This record gives sequence, C-alpha cells and structure tokens, in this order.
Amino acid sequence: MARTAIRPRTGRTDRRHPLVATAMVLPLAIALAIVIGGVEAVMTQASSVAGMLGR
Repeated sequence: MARTAIRPRTGRTDRRHPLVATAMVLPLAIALAIVIGGVEAVMTQASSVAGMLGR
C-alpha cells in the first residue's frame, strides 16, 4: 500500500478579496480581448441589442 505524505497546515486561511482578484486578471483579459478582437464583437452585440430596443 502506498503511503501519502501529510502536509502540515500553515494556519493561513486568507483568501483574496474579489476586487483584488478582478484587478489582477483585468489587464490580461483586456489584452486578450484586443488581440483576439473581442472588443469589436462586444460592440457589435451591444449595437444589435440597442437596435432591437429601439435606441
């Protein structure tokens, strides 16, 4: 039977605040959207929705 190592607990149970996590990911998400062309797709969809709503 295989033995598994037991990791000692560090006692740290802190988690990042959602806004901090968002701030960390946002620059990468924006860069990917620009490179892939996602910004134009979002603008096209928003324009279509606005047209359907009559604005």
